[in-house]
Formats: sequence, structure tokens, C-alpha cells
Amino acid sequence: MSCLAALAAPEANDPWKQADAILKRIVPPKFPARDFLITKYGAQAGGAVDASGALKQAIAACAAAGGGRVVVPEGRFLTGPVHLKSGVNLHLAAGSVLLFTTDPKAYLPAVFTRWEGMELMGYSPLVYAFGQKNIAVTGPGTLDGQAGAAHWWPWKGRTEYGWKKGDPHQAAARNKLGELSEKDVPVAERVFAEGSYLRPQFVETYKCENVLIEGVTILNSPMWEIHPVLCRNVTVRGVTVRSHGPNNDGCDPESCVDVLIENCKFDTGDDCIAIKSGRNRDGRRVNAPTENIIIRGCEMKDGHGGVTIGSEVSGGVRNVFAENCRMDSPNLDRVLRLKTNAVRGGFIENVYMRNVTVGQVADAVLHADFFYEEGEKGDFLPRVKNIVMEDVTCGRSQRAIYIRAFAKAPVEQVRLARCTFDNVKQGDVLENVKGLEQVDVRVNGTKR
Repeated sequence: MSCLAALAAPEANDPWKQADAILKRIVPPKFPARDFLITKYGAQAGGAVDASGALKQAIAACAAAGGGRVVVPEGRFLTGPVHLKSGVNLHLAAGSVLLFTTDPKAYLPAVFTRWEGMELMGYSPLVYAFGQKNIAVTGPGTLDGQAGAAHWWPWKGRTEYGWKKGDPHQAAARNKLGELSEKDVPVAERVFAEGSYLRPQFVETYKCENVLIEGVTILNSPMWEIHPVLCRNVTVRGVTVRSHGPNNDGCDPESCVDVLIENCKFDTGDDCIAIKSGRNRDGRRVNAPTENIIIRGCEMKDGHGGVTIGSEVSGGVRNVFAENCRMDSPNLDRVLRLKTNAVRGGFIENVYMRNVTVGQVADAVLHADFFYEEGEKGDFLPRVKNIVMEDVTCGRSQRAIYIRAFAKAPVEQVRLARCTFDNVKQGDVLENVKGLEQVDVRVNGTKR
């Protein structure tokens, strides 16, 4: 079926009606009107005294009472990892800052997590929940991971992030985790904590239902910032992310269903939003696609991509809707980015973007690349089809469209309508594209 025929089908005549149906299902959790102030459990402001115990007690009391808010009041509070329980809303009041310790030992014992799309027992994320229901992190306060060239970032193994020759880094553990994943070694036996140098994510909700992340500012993350995994009914709203470290993605919904990301600001060292579904054999083993993602009203500054899908897409991604966003930075590389290869495999289908205003990006507006990392050196051909961009404008870019696919696996059904791209420096790259349609598209003033 052609792209136009698909859009003309009765139910899909307007794919954005499907987005409306998805939005009706995404309902943030509500919490009883009970507050548990962490200072009443012994937390002391000033940023010098560890408040981990007070937070743990407040969370336990809140959960035992049937739910409510665990409140961090105005002031600076030092803590280790925070583990949420069902019914708990961690609320950061105006002027509050949670400072997360940079001592890796504080993030032990190891917990069940995902690292670059592979399951393992690793360092606890800074804010973590596993198998919980009705949880939230809200309020106008700040979460500060305190990562930088002196802590966490050097583990990447790159000098621009503070690593020096002879320092430990993640490469050996990353490779070993990949080997164990390919052999289907049980997750309980994939222990990569102390001595492995695999950085933890900041906020990770794993196998949770009814999740709300709203209003907070997130700074200086060791790695990915907001990482819901295998979750259903997730709202990320009004969050500000500023962190320029390695792999500092802003929001990475992975193997999730029904996710809303709205009115957020991203200024990151990697992709602003990166939609994922597991890596290679491990992603295929879990076999949980990411479906029904709504992105709207967001602002993207620095980053590798504004809206990115991949590269860990072995479980597949479908039904992504992005609208009414603004992107603008010479350090933002791409507007819509799709990245995969023949080792990842998987599928990407039904991706819709409309009403997006872009000042400038450094690379291409639409960028799809099957030659990411391993490229063709694999047995799992990716499938990418039905990519639609409407009413997208860009004031400056290197290219309008960059698509490199495989001859045996072309990108299919790409449609651009009513788009204007000015100050485009180079021509399109189109390798193995089947069904490219451009309607009322203008590049440097010339209609296509």
C-alpha cells in the first residue's frame, strides 16, 4: 500500500486522530493529599549531611499510609539513590535541590536495569523504581547529579570528558555485557557494578505503570536523563533538562506503551529525545516494541537529534507523533533522526511530525542512517516505513534530507508536505528510498 493509500484508509485518513485516541489513555496518576516532609525524618539542609536515610523513611511511611507526597523543602539536600514505591510522589518544592552523591559505592547493591538496551545488574539509577504503580517526581525544584569531568563522565573514556590515559573506563565492561547478552546469559548473572564503570541513568522507572515526571529541572547526569523502560501510561511534562555529558540523552522511552512528552526543554550532550526498544539479541529476546509516543510543545537546543528513534530499536518502534515543537541551535545536529543497522534490526513505522519550527541545525532536517556503527555487518535487516513530515520549517541546515538505507531494505513511504527549508548548503542524499513524495516543499526558495 502506498503512503497516500494508507493515509486514505478510513481509520487512518487522519493519523492524528490516532494520536487523540492515545492521549485519552494517558492519564497521570493522582495522589492522596498527604505530605511527608523529609526534614521531619532527619534530613538537614546545607548539602553536607547525607539525607538518604530520611528520604528512605519518608518514602516507606508514605507508601505504608496509602500514598501521598514526599516533600523536599527549600534548601540543598545531599542524597544517594532514591527508590520510589507505589503511590509515592517525590515532590521538590520551589528552591529545593537534591544533590546526588558522586561516590559510586552509594549506588550499590546492584539493581535490575538496562544499559544501552541490554538488561543487567548494575549501579542503581539516581532515582529508580522497579515494578511500581502510580509514582511521580514533581515540583519546581532541581535534581542535580553532580556529574562532570571529575565524576562519572570520565568513565566514557574520552579526554574531552575528563578521562586521562591510564584511567579506567567502560569499554571492557560494555563489550562483555554485549557478549553475555548475545549468549542469553541470565540477567541475574550479568553483574556489572563496582569495577565495571558503566554509568547509571538519572531517572529510571522500570516495569512501572502510571508514571508522572513533571516540572523538575534535571542537571549534570552521569548518562541518560529520563529513562522509562517497559512502562505503560507515562507523562513527562514541563521538565527542563540541561546536561552536556557523554550519552546525556534527555528522555529515552524504551519498550514503553502510551507516553506523552510535552512542554519540556532539552539542552543536552546527546539526543534530546531518543525512542528505543532494546539492543540486538537482548532486544529481540525481550521483544517489547515502543508504541504510541506523543511529543508536543517541546523546545530543543543542543543535542545530536531533536526527535531521534534508535539506535537500540531491536524490539521495534511504531506510532510516534511529534508536533508544535521548536528547535534551534548550531549545536543541534538533526530535527528528525532515525538510526539503525543490520545488527539492531527491528522496525520503525508510522512516524508523524508536524508544525515544527527550526531556526538552524548543523546537519540534516530529516536524517535516516542504516550505516550507524556496524552498518550492513549483520543478519537482521531493519524495516523503516511511513515517515511523514508536514509544515516543518528550517532556517539553516547542511541538508534537507539525508537517507542512507540498504538495497535489500530500502526506507519506504516518506512524505514531506508544506515544508520550507532555507539556507541549505548541500543537496539531498538519497540512497535506497522507495516512495519519496514531496508536496509543496521549498528548498532555498525553489519548489520541488
